[in-house]
Amino acid sequence: MMAIGRRQARRQALFLLYQWDLTGLPLAGLFDGEPDAFALSLAEDVAVRADALDGVISSASDEWPADRLGTLERNILRIGVFELEEGEVPPEVAINEAVVLAKRYASEDAARLVNGILGRVQREVAAR
Repeated sequence: MMAIGRRQARRQALFLLYQWDLTGLPLAGLFDGEPDAFALSLAEDVAVRADALDGVISSASDEWPADRLGTLERNILRIGVFELEEGEVPPEVAINEAVVLAKRYASEDAARLVNGILGRVQREVAAR
C-alpha cells in the first residue's frame, strides 16, 4: 500500500464510508485499487461504530439527528466525532478537517452545520 497524507486519506475514508452507507457493501471492495492503510483503517473503525457515532451526532444536534442528515454530511460527522473521541489528533484538527470536507464536497451550509455539531461534541468530550 502506498501511504498518502492524512488529509487525502480522510477523503478516501469519506469516499469509502459514503459508498458503504449507500450500498451496504464491504468497505474493501468499494475502492478502485488499494486504499491507503490509514484511510481503510479509519473507514473500518468508523463503520464498526457507526450507530454509536450517530447517537453522539443526534444528541449534539437539536434539529439535525443523524438519520435526517444526508449521507455525505453524516459520514463527515462520523469521521469528525470518531477523531474527537479517539483523541489521536488535536480537536481543532479534527474539526477543521471535517469542515474542509463539508465545504469541498457539500456546501457552506453543511460546513457550518458540521462545525456547530462537532463544536458541541468537543465540549462534551473535553468535559469528561
